[in-house]
Parts: sequence; C-alpha cells; structure tokens
Amino acid sequence: MCVGLDPRAEQLPQGVKFDPDHVGSSAVALAYQAFCCGVIDVVASLVPIVKPQAAFFEQLGAPGLVALAAVVRHARKAGLLVIVDGKRNDIGTTAEAYADGYLGADSVSPWGSDALTVSPYLGEDSLTPFVKVCRKRGAGIFVLVKTSNPGGGKFQDLIAGGKAVYRHVGDLVEQLSAQGLGKCGYGPVGAVVGATYPQQQTELRQAMPHCWFLVPGFGSQGATAKDVAGAFADDGLGAIVNNSRGIIFAHSLKQYASFGVDRWQAAVEAATKDMIAQLRADTPAGKLSPN
Repeated sequence: MCVGLDPRAEQLPQGVKFDPDHVGSSAVALAYQAFCCGVIDVVASLVPIVKPQAAFFEQLGAPGLVALAAVVRHARKAGLLVIVDGKRNDIGTTAEAYADGYLGADSVSPWGSDALTVSPYLGEDSLTPFVKVCRKRGAGIFVLVKTSNPGGGKFQDLIAGGKAVYRHVGDLVEQLSAQGLGKCGYGPVGAVVGATYPQQQTELRQAMPHCWFLVPGFGSQGATAKDVAGAFADDGLGAIVNNSRGIIFAHSLKQYASFGVDRWQAAVEAATKDMIAQLRADTPAGKLSPN
C-alpha cells in the first residue's frame, strides 16, 4: 500500500485550515507541509511508501518547492520510501538533469527520492538516462503504461503493429527492467498501471513479470481491492497500490465522519488499516506475512 500526498487547500482539516484568499503562498505551503508531515506520522508504521504529488507544491512557486523538499525529508526520516509523482521526461541532457535531480535517496540527489514517475512519449532514448541513474544509485522509475484516467485510452489503446500502444510501452519497460534484476526478481523500471482497467492490468502482469506496478485509481476513482488483484504476482508481490484522497481526507468521508475534523489523523489511521485489510482479503498480498 502507498499513501498519496495530494494536499488541496479547500480540503485541509481543522487545525491546518486557512482562508487561501487572505494568505500568501508561503502560508499555504507551510500548511501543506504540516498536513503531509502529519499524515506521514500516522502511516509510517503501517505502510512502506508515500507518493507526494509534485503539482500541488509547484502550484505555490518557490515556497511550495521548499515544502515538498521538507515532506520528502520527513518521510525518509520516518523510514518510508518516497515516490515523487512528477511525470517528468525529455531527451538528452535534460532527461539526465531530471534523473540526477530526483533519483537517489537522502543526500545522493538534491530531492532525495527513491523513485519518480516518468512519461515514455519521447521514446526509448528518453528513458535510458533515468535507467542509468537508477542502476547507479539504487533508485527506480515508474513509466506511464496504462493510466487510470478515462481519456488515456485515446492514445494508449491505439493499435500499432497488431497490438495496443500500451502493450508496446509495456514490452519496452519489461525489457529495461529485466536488464537490471535485483535479488527480489524485479528490476528498477516499473509501470504505472491503473486500477480502473483490471482486465488490461492482468494482461500486463503476465507480460511484465519483472516490473513493479504502481497502481493508481483505488478509492476515490472507484476501484476496489478486487480490481487491483491482477496487478500482483501469485506470491503476493509486484504491486504498489496507491490511495490518496481516500486516506488523507478520510475525515470528510461518511464512513469516518464519527472521528470529526478535530481527529482527522485518527480517521487517516482508520482508513489506512481498512485498506490494508481489504488488500489482505481480496488480493494475493494476503499471502504475505503481516510482519
């Protein structure tokens, strides 16, 4: 399980709430930092990974970037892996700069993240700079293969050479990952595969046995634990299932309303434990030891 850190000013709970029309971006950034660090403090003993969404921090300019850096550091200090969701990419030295800046935990890179989401649209030569840095620094990337949004199929489902474009991208990602396998049997190049397309998810798992899947779409986008079961290998490994709004804003959901806004962190904890129980009951992850 992965908790997505997607702070939105209008949804912040009491205690970190403010009027965005009467404060500057610095105050908003500090609120985002406090909120995300508060979420991390709750989930650090329950999940292995958090995924800050860079866009919400970048929206605030320089103060937001400072806040994002602080959130990444706080998560790493708490013993969590960090995936920065930035969907970056380019070619040549620009791709190299993205890879150098983001990939590598703690002080190995300026941002200190373990992994980064990456777009494949510019082709294989745009991915190789990231792969080289991943292998050198023990980091990873997650390449957009089959995304969870309804409009993704407009390009991803196009047929070329007898199969869908997302399958061509998946084949490349599998090839790159298989060239750098770790002892766990997975390589440093993973795939973003949406929970909202369970049939394609199962198809891709069979075609990409050496790739970790980062699975968005659980919860607020409608997917359930049964929908993500196909992303896992038979032994319960291979998938990282993300939930953002359904966890961090649990205090606003009907099923957790009894906690109230004053106890928003208790709602976060309850929602996290509920999702863990669902994944354990309805996916191959239930085969894994809870320890």
